[in-house]
Amino acid sequence: MDVLYFAWVRERIGVPKEVVETQAKTVADLVEELRGREERYAAAFADLSALRVAVDQELTEFDASLEGAREVAFFPPMTGG
Repeated sequence: MDVLYFAWVRERIGVPKEVVETQAKTVADLVEELRGREERYAAAFADLSALRVAVDQELTEFDASLEGAREVAFFPPMTGG
């Protein structure tokens, strides 16, 4: 699945996008797998309250299922203006 990182999440991890092979059932499971990879991932996902997530371009929660998902995106909350 494609995993996309935006704003400071991308800066901490060091790439804007990667293809991830995963057995994760939920977004939270995927986050745990990513945290275990390297310190840069652990730093990016240290505070999930500072992150938002979209699965296949739909805003969702971290307990969302990844069944059939092709893309997951992580980004900080955005403000309107």
